[in-house]
Amino acid sequence: MVLIRKILTHWTTAFITLFVLTYIGLQDPSGKEILRLKSFDYLLANEEKLPSQDITIITIDEEAIEKHGQWPWPRDKLADLIVELRTAETGIIVMPILFTEPDRFGGDWEFCETLTYGTVIAQTGTVQKRTSNPVPRGVAKIGNPLNFLFEWPGMLGPLPELAKCTQGVGVINTAPEIDGVVRRVPLLMKIGDEVYPNMAIETIRVAVGDPSYQVKADDFGVTAMRVPAYATINTDTNARIWLRWNKEFNTISAASQDFSAAAGTTVIIALTAEGLSSIVATPTGEKYDYVISANSLQTILDGETITRFDNLIELMLAFFVGCVIVLVCRFTPYWSIALLLSVGTIGGLYYTSFSFKSLVLFDITWILLTAFIVGFHSTFLRFILEFRLKQQIRKQFEKYLDPRQVAILVKDPSKLKLGGERKEMSFLFMDIVGFTPISEYYKNNDDPEGLVDVINDYLNRMSKIVLDNGGTIDKYMGDCIMAFWNAPLDCPNHAEMAVKTAIECAEETDKIKAEFKEKGLPDINIGSGVNTGTCIVGNMGSEMRLDYSVIGDAVNLAARLEATTRNYKDDNGKVTPLLYSSFTQEKLDNIKSVEVDKIKVKGKEELITIYKPI
Repeated sequence: MVLIRKILTHWTTAFITLFVLTYIGLQDPSGKEILRLKSFDYLLANEEKLPSQDITIITIDEEAIEKHGQWPWPRDKLADLIVELRTAETGIIVMPILFTEPDRFGGDWEFCETLTYGTVIAQTGTVQKRTSNPVPRGVAKIGNPLNFLFEWPGMLGPLPELAKCTQGVGVINTAPEIDGVVRRVPLLMKIGDEVYPNMAIETIRVAVGDPSYQVKADDFGVTAMRVPAYATINTDTNARIWLRWNKEFNTISAASQDFSAAAGTTVIIALTAEGLSSIVATPTGEKYDYVISANSLQTILDGETITRFDNLIELMLAFFVGCVIVLVCRFTPYWSIALLLSVGTIGGLYYTSFSFKSLVLFDITWILLTAFIVGFHSTFLRFILEFRLKQQIRKQFEKYLDPRQVAILVKDPSKLKLGGERKEMSFLFMDIVGFTPISEYYKNNDDPEGLVDVINDYLNRMSKIVLDNGGTIDKYMGDCIMAFWNAPLDCPNHAEMAVKTAIECAEETDKIKAEFKEKGLPDINIGSGVNTGTCIVGNMGSEMRLDYSVIGDAVNLAARLEATTRNYKDDNGKVTPLLYSSFTQEKLDNIKSVEVDKIKVKGKEELITIYKPI
């Protein structure tokens, strides 16, 4: 459990998040799909709109209804409209209108005559499992594309006599996406083993005079589709095309007397009067259903059918970007994270726009989502780790370091090596000499609390001097203070600061001594030992309790020098308050020293030269 907890609290959790996101991406859930589609909507909706030179919309609008009567019109009126359009030398005439029942006025024969050249009428897939006069179209198959085509339970076609007269019959059904928006239309659909063409592709077939279509498929879906006399059309694996919305269509009311503006263009006769036409959702807003047929045809005519970038490559790129984000969050300043995300977002959007213009849609949304989620997770993790480290530093050192030094460590934890390091340092051991008389005094007066107050006051005053001089208090051992310099923060003149601290502590002790004399308390003196040398400093202890401390022979020598002070007294019998080794004396530039003696200490074969300040 300890190992698992240790692993999961580090940067592996960020990579786990990345792997989870990659797995989710592979599943392509509905949320990811909607996000991708909405990003495509933005690209599609913001294309520059240009006037169409290929298609004209003839609208059966309120004006036409007022002129020719309510809908449905007698079919001889539609026949007259088609004749007028022919007279104006229009191209293919497309009617996304269902003619499933005989004309109540008996005009079907006259209407049929006008359909014999260059016309396409509609049929529609139904949710009911029945067919009525369906008009399938032959398809040459390579592989088995039928498994990948959109399927309707039934098909409702035009009157058989009308179907025989007209050159083309196309399906007008759309295929909304998961959010109900029409972005793609299937060019081929099926019922059973029969294939039915969309009205747009049927119009192309009629225009070039081909009898059928060609479709190629592999194990993953449709790979190619073409009208033999026209061209290969890029579709997705379900024989769908992405609609373009970059054209504006010229519209002429069916009530008009002049259709010359439609000359040479494909004409779509559309129901636009209130209540006659269905509304569909598109990337550019709600539109009448005839707009789908118009844009489908225009997209094919322009040869600007869009294909999708390989989803697997997008996921691999998202994973790579996620790895980069984790590493950036781990090893660089916070501002670099924001910079990387900003540059990546701008670059990704630019490339997406470029790919869109190149008719290859590149999905940056999942890459960006992965980057931001992993970036947030990694940044938050780093914040937590740094916060915990700062709390640890504050907790470990606030009682043993000057608050200004603690603030430096908290602001920049890199200055602290908690794992342990070898450093040259200076060490101070300081103890009260002759503590027994003081202890006996308070014992005899039955005042243990007074003794505690005296010791605490002494330790507070000495500790303040240590901290003010940049020292680190390692521990208190009764009335003894152990301190060191040059860790955790660097202190180039650590030897001098240690000796200076001992001198100031001796001066402060003289003040305490005067205060004791006024109170009638026993005399007080201190003994201090300072040594400089190399040791190991860092966190030491167990998993349950750690202590930032030092170990090494240099530390032991400082302790022995402190104990040796009792052996050296002045003419008045006062204990020498400070002794330091030659290792310390060599590093004192601003403190004059005098040699006291050469002594042999426990654990050392050679003699140690000791000094005191002048």
